[in-house]
Amino acid sequence: MVDAPKGETLREIAARYNRAYDTLRTRWARHPAWPDSIGWRGRAKVYDSAEVDKVIAEHIAPAPVELDPNRLYTAREIANLVGISPGTIRAEVSKGRWPAPDAPEGVANRWYGSTAAEALKNRGGYHRRTG
Repeated sequence: MVDAPKGETLREIAARYNRAYDTLRTRWARHPAWPDSIGWRGRAKVYDSAEVDKVIAEHIAPAPVELDPNRLYTAREIANLVGISPGTIRAEVSKGRWPAPDAPEGVANRWYGSTAAEALKNRGGYHRRTG
């Protein structure tokens, strides 16, 4: 009997990170820094868990952001701090996946740091912009 390589399949990684398998297969695993497989388990490739965690932490997972919970931030300010596009936040608002602004009056919608931090924590999966 041949021992299966230690590590995780994409399905196991997806479950551990609470992400859809298709997100890993079509997006994360196609990142240029994604590690090579270390073998096979049945018909599924197996990846070194430590290497996967390193790539996700360095290239895929959103950077932790410290927002003042009592300060109001615009979509542009939040986006610049997190490394996403302000349009992403506006699109999320229009789809109902981002909370309504805490202060909608004035030229720009604004959210308290505590509201934005909770929305970012719940959304996860944002890709960092590079360059």
